Amino acid sequence: MSPTRPKVYAIDGVVPVVHPSAFVHPTAVLIGDAVVGPGCYVGPGACMRGDFGRVAMKRGSNLQDNCVMHAFPGMDCVIEEDGHIGHGAVLHGCIVGRDALVGMNSVVMDGAVLGESSMVAAMAFVKAGFELPARTLCAGTPAKIMRELSAEEIAWKRDGTADYQRLVARCHATLALVDPLTEEEAERPALDAGESVPLFQTKGR
Repeated sequence: MSPTRPKVYAIDGVVPVVHPSAFVHPTAVLIGDAVVGPGCYVGPGACMRGDFGRVAMKRGSNLQDNCVMHAFPGMDCVIEEDGHIGHGAVLHGCIVGRDALVGMNSVVMDGAVLGESSMVAAMAFVKAGFELPARTLCAGTPAKIMRELSAEEIAWKRDGTADYQRLVARCHATLALVDPLTEEEAERPALDAGESVPLFQTKGR
């Protein structure tokens, strides 16, 4: 069985846009002025609600499981090229800079701007209008600038984003809606897990 199409809705005559090379999971929802660029990944349960302002993903970015993108009227919410949005994050009227990362279950509010190759730690709350400089980490509730990122940390982020870009191709090629097996096979195949590792495992290497 092939996966079903994602839930895509026009509003006021404005229709979402999905580049043919992108992958949008069938359980994701796109509404109105939502734009998914080339090579992007939109995960299960994600919502891009472009019913007030534009929500857009640029080339190679990812929006993972159960994330939300939305904005106040007249505002845009944008993930720039190679942006990386962790599971369960909420982006509201903010700009995620090129090659930046937003950690799992974080909230980034209206008018916030995350600089190029910056990182928001998991579970952070980034206040409206906050500006995070390039190559810098913020964390906490409310989020505060912690320190500059190391070259090692930025390289780790890029490896993870590359894994999601490869996942786009894997999903196009092999993702299928199936019935579950009733028991595990004797020689169950291994998945293509890529080469990236958790950040804590890179320390001291």
